[in-house]
Amino acid sequence: MKRYTGVFAAALAALTLLAPCSSAASGEPYESYNYDNWGDAIPSQAGYTADRAVSGFDLGVGAFSDPSDIFFDDEGVLYITDTGNNRIIAADSSLEKVIHIYDRFTMPDGSETTLNKPMGVFVSAENGFIYIADSDNSRVLISDKEGNVQSEITKPESEVYDQKRTFLPQRVIADKGGNVYVVLGNITTGAAMFAPDGSFSGFYGANRVEPTAKIIGNYIKSIFMSDEKKAHRTRTVPSGITSFDIDGDFIFTCTASGTQTTDTVKKLNAAGRNIFANMELTFGDYTPMYDTSRNKVLSPSIVDIDVSEDGCINCLDFTTGRVFQYDEDCNLLFITGTIAKQTGGFDHVAAVESRGSELYVLDSMKDTITVFRETSFGSIVHEAAALHNAGYYEEALGPWQEVLKRDGNYNRAYVGVASALLRQGDYKGAMKYAKLADAGDIYNKAFEGRRREFLKENFPVIAAVIVLAAGALIVRGRLKKRRRADTHKGEEEQQS
Repeated sequence: MKRYTGVFAAALAALTLLAPCSSAASGEPYESYNYDNWGDAIPSQAGYTADRAVSGFDLGVGAFSDPSDIFFDDEGVLYITDTGNNRIIAADSSLEKVIHIYDRFTMPDGSETTLNKPMGVFVSAENGFIYIADSDNSRVLISDKEGNVQSEITKPESEVYDQKRTFLPQRVIADKGGNVYVVLGNITTGAAMFAPDGSFSGFYGANRVEPTAKIIGNYIKSIFMSDEKKAHRTRTVPSGITSFDIDGDFIFTCTASGTQTTDTVKKLNAAGRNIFANMELTFGDYTPMYDTSRNKVLSPSIVDIDVSEDGCINCLDFTTGRVFQYDEDCNLLFITGTIAKQTGGFDHVAAVESRGSELYVLDSMKDTITVFRETSFGSIVHEAAALHNAGYYEEALGPWQEVLKRDGNYNRAYVGVASALLRQGDYKGAMKYAKLADAGDIYNKAFEGRRREFLKENFPVIAAVIVLAAGALIVRGRLKKRRRADTHKGEEEQQS
């Protein structure tokens, strides 16, 4: 019986390990995985599955050429920056037909203008204007949806802006107040910020310099340098912003630098302060990829970022061709995509966008947009995460438990269940799940609650024990005192 029981247990364990890899078996070019609380990669259920890849031929506009950006407006229209063809294509939300092709625009004076290697596009929900990073024309073009140019932003004539540098817009967004932010290809001091009237306001959200041992050593040396040597020394500059997205009052930025770990992804408030600055966060794979062909470690390179309607943060990693999705508290939810030729794999990822329950990834080498559809497992996780992040911990308990039924390796669910049980006052249960999730803060709170609960439940017994113990000590003391007195009296009698 022991032998058969062992065989059965081994078979069950094997089935458990194989179950999360169903996405690969169903045609995906990769196996779905996630990370446990020790930072080890483990098999996991897929949150998204590749539905289809859409090309320019599918839309009836001919082949895309080196497309670089995509953006959904609030009406569900997808704008595609077809860089090599010098045009912006507006398609319907189903990616089945083209609504408009923007290749010629009418200037305010009635003249006509065209695009030259446009790199980024953004559509404002407030005014409906299309903002285009028209890179090789060294301008940001602001147009209505009929192609009538409202204004354009060119290189600022300011002492703050280095006039030796050309104006090369790569990405552009606008906030509710009409301020325009531009990522420039040759600037590392942050995004260029312009007021609604087009005047230059300065730079916004610069990355910090990576505090390596070499940089710290050079700084200490510079203290003792002469002014002449300081003028000729090599300066350390931070990596520039690669792309960004706006969500309400916050701007999320990313950098594609493979050597920088500080400020890889930032959440900036109106003052430009990074909300993530003091949090120990990792974006992309915990363990960098090793390229055997080049004998080189390839660190994550986040080339684009998207914040979905439910607050999830989608980070597109150029190194691995994967989308790393996090909830609004930066807890990893899903990893989707890979480097591969099949649908669901990529050659050269350029941009990521989300709408509803779908993800859209642009490949500038395949010249396609891959649509990823949310799985049933992904739907449950998103429901649970949304309830949890909104403070509805108890309401999220059921969905989190369903997540664990489907994938016992899903660490985020253990945290969710522990939080819900803590809110319900089930301290023993909360301690159990917090321990499994290695969530020290939740465990400590549950332990304190359980200690108070234990004292309250057993107070009469504890009080009685204390009284009895105190009484016993008093009696014992009196008996000892009496014995000493008797002993002393006996000794006196013997002497007499």
